[in-house]
Amino acid sequence: MRFRHPDGTLVHLAYCTNVHPAEDLDGVITQLQVYAAAVRERLGVPRLGVGLWLGRGVVTRLVANPDDVRRLRRALDDLRLEVVTFNGFPYEGFHAETVKKRVYHPDWTTDDRLRHTLDLARLLAELLPEDVQTGSVSTLPLAWRTPWSAERASQAAARLERLEQGLAQLAVRTGKTIRIGFEPEPGCVVENTAQAVRLLPGRTEHLGICLDTCHLAVAFETADAVAELSAAGLPVVKVQASCALQADQPARADQRRALAAFTEPRFLHQTREEGVEAGADDLSLALGGELPGIRPWRVHFHVPVHAEPAPPLRATQQVLIGALDALLGGSQALTSHVEVETYTWEVLPAAPTGAHELVGGIASELTWMRDLLIDLGLKEDT
Repeated sequence: MRFRHPDGTLVHLAYCTNVHPAEDLDGVITQLQVYAAAVRERLGVPRLGVGLWLGRGVVTRLVANPDDVRRLRRALDDLRLEVVTFNGFPYEGFHAETVKKRVYHPDWTTDDRLRHTLDLARLLAELLPEDVQTGSVSTLPLAWRTPWSAERASQAAARLERLEQGLAQLAVRTGKTIRIGFEPEPGCVVENTAQAVRLLPGRTEHLGICLDTCHLAVAFETADAVAELSAAGLPVVKVQASCALQADQPARADQRRALAAFTEPRFLHQTREEGVEAGADDLSLALGGELPGIRPWRVHFHVPVHAEPAPPLRATQQVLIGALDALLGGSQALTSHVEVETYTWEVLPAAPTGAHELVGGIASELTWMRDLLIDLGLKEDT
């Protein structure tokens, strides 16, 4: 879905396909047919943006086989789907039985992460619509926080320098600019805006921030982060529109029971308490006593952006709305890629039962987002 900002900027809205489990080319194309095309039809739009997640296996195949890239491009065109952004954070196995901290490997101290990200950039340059010159790839914020050392920081810095060089060469060769957005996340080396400003390279042509509004909320940050990033020369190359889970009185028995329903074995659900410096690396650990429970908790559990969870819990919609207002509600658009990233549908306490319900849920999220962007002064661009 495309929108036009009052300043003329074309803003793309997509949903992230990391909600789907396929990690081979046939599976990726099938999921586009079964889910993404159905979402587009449900919305009644002429084209739908998808933020592709491609596991390492399918990336390797596509890089080695230009015919397969053309096959994927034809499938997207036939289904009236378009791609301007990739989710390059998960490397592989994102829908394994247990993911947890595996999602942070390989990290930016390794050549594997550099190679994967440059491969994604090359593929995206080939898949961009003909009338679009700029794409984005989101990636992890360097590494999980432990182990970390001056030596590992130096290793990561060297790879980011090579990343910038590779992206510059790609732009010269293809005429397409692909920008990488490092995504601050609780528990990582870069988990908030202050750390992003201190640890990530600013004022480069191809590197910036992927601002995930669930992560922003879990860190108890506000839309002021947008101004801080801008002042440091860290552009928001992409927004992942998402909501965290919130418990206002986590010591209450009813709220603890409600939170316990969101504990599950696949993904990591970092939990933070307002005003408490140390956090818990998973919701089960917070409920087990690692947080005092005196003040509100926010949980890294991406709940659907369009609907509040059942009481007594709630979602952090206001953080999402505030961030998008700061980025797109003013006289100048400060980002052009917005991706709804609710990858947790399958592990929600009331998970969709079948493709039809999941399609309906994703379509409802995108409808809510479309209304929000219009309220901020953007117009649909058909």
